[in-house]
Amino acid sequence: MPSCYLTDLDGTLLRSDQSLSDYTIAQLKEALEAGTIISYATARSYASSYKVTSSIPWRYPVVLYNGAVIFDPEGKRVLGGHWLSPQLSNDILEAGRQHGLAPLVFALNEDDEEKVLHEKLTRAGDLAFYESRPQDPRFTELEFLHIHDSFRSLILSFIGLYEELLPLKQAAERLFGGLVHIQFIKDAYIKDHYFLEMSHPLANKGEGARLWAKLVGAELKDVTVFGDNLNDLGMFREAGIRIAVADAHEQIIQLADCIVGTSNEDAVARYIAVERSRLTT
Repeated sequence: MPSCYLTDLDGTLLRSDQSLSDYTIAQLKEALEAGTIISYATARSYASSYKVTSSIPWRYPVVLYNGAVIFDPEGKRVLGGHWLSPQLSNDILEAGRQHGLAPLVFALNEDDEEKVLHEKLTRAGDLAFYESRPQDPRFTELEFLHIHDSFRSLILSFIGLYEELLPLKQAAERLFGGLVHIQFIKDAYIKDHYFLEMSHPLANKGEGARLWAKLVGAELKDVTVFGDNLNDLGMFREAGIRIAVADAHEQIIQLADCIVGTSNEDAVARYIAVERSRLTT
């Protein structure tokens, strides 16, 4: 069985400016051409992740939206995943309104096209997120956000300051319990802002990694994963070998089998290069 690697993108494979170095591109291309199984698991959509990683010819399924979708980058089709029902999505929207908050709703339409549904954007965090993705055709403004039956909600993402989002997080835990997976993490790019994200209970990187391994014909115990943040905890708990970058969250560090350099030091590519060299000598 070829070596199998599944890496997070932001803060792990991508440098702090959301780019890939020439070294990382060259190493991953060479490894893929040699038969190594490499892919990524990200909170991003396919459109967003493709924009920053298109220099690498990904040929294996990718894990998107923190595990909500498994996508074939060659056939451009959804292979599986977990999403919220329209009714539950609308209940979450109503809870947000009770706290003066409206989310960005990442969803698939009936043609498997990615959409970002939202009301008029006025808050600093929402605007910063939108402006970081200029001319992104997924964004669809609605006068009143309501999820219709033809849409599959992947993630409802509230962006704001910690003290703004915490009351909604507590209300969601009380109202929706085990019906949703709740992720509350600091954003890497928008100063002092957090993401409060709600998705299907099985839409996490642990379940995503499990389905990914099955699709590539591997056992999870034989998969090496790389990560840095709390949304990587699922795959760190499930995978056989867990590699944390040096500036990872403390909970990721505690689960790691090995700690490498930072994303700005090409830590993932260097680890894979060393492992490939070790296995061929």
